[in-house]
Amino acid sequence: MDINEIEQIVSCMAGSSVNVEVQRVQTKHRVKLAECWGITKGSKVLEIGCGQGDTTAVLAYFVGDSGLVLGIDIASSNYGAPITLGDSINYLKKSFLGNRIKIEFEKDVLSSNVNFPGNEYDFVVLSHSSWYLKSFEELQEILTKARKWGSKLCFAEWDARVSSAEQLPHFLSILIQAQYECFKSESYANVRTLFTPDDFKMAAEKAGWNVTVEQSINSPELQDGKWEVEETLAAYEEELQMAEGMPAKLKTLIKSEVGLLRAALEKNNIQSLTSFALIAK
Repeated sequence: MDINEIEQIVSCMAGSSVNVEVQRVQTKHRVKLAECWGITKGSKVLEIGCGQGDTTAVLAYFVGDSGLVLGIDIASSNYGAPITLGDSINYLKKSFLGNRIKIEFEKDVLSSNVNFPGNEYDFVVLSHSSWYLKSFEELQEILTKARKWGSKLCFAEWDARVSSAEQLPHFLSILIQAQYECFKSESYANVRTLFTPDDFKMAAEKAGWNVTVEQSINSPELQDGKWEVEETLAAYEEELQMAEGMPAKLKTLIKSEVGLLRAALEKNNIQSLTSFALIAK
């Protein structure tokens, strides 16, 4: 995809009015994912965990006028900052991509009220949304249910297998958050469960999918690593205070990990983790 096509997608996103360069970087990464997955014109795509539509917009561009992307998300339309999910999607729907997109918020995939006809979709997509889930079991249940709806599963998530010193701060921030999230019954955090590539492959296979393609996609200019580090350093003390039932020894360990995070920041720039992408049938 050339730069002019990328700019067309960027212009459809509400985030471009806040910081166009951030949106451009995010969009370029989603283009890499769509190319890896082989999204084709005329396809019907179900996107689980669409969020603010960063991947939705790219998928809609790839499926063309004759295709359709249905994005669903368990969150409400007023979730998110500085732009809510609802505002972001409304902006996207008013663009030239809008007529090939449908979005449904407050949609729990595992609810008995949520169902679709068998093999309704050519692609079922989970893009950088699995770490929002509560557990491995929840992930497996979603993949099991989704298997009835589509012929091909397309997945992407951060790869926790650190491949450079610059990625260590991002990994440590995720690890710290994942540990105190274990002591919450309810959460609105970006990171609730840390899944490794092997975890996801195991969940997919237990759900009846056959993994056919695996790919590592590196987009070092992505800002997510920096955002997660900033969130961790700003919130960890309060999180530890609120963590009911957390052993004192674990709190001490997490504080030590924060110390390692600060030390890593002194020696290296922050680079986002590589993304792990796969296709399963």
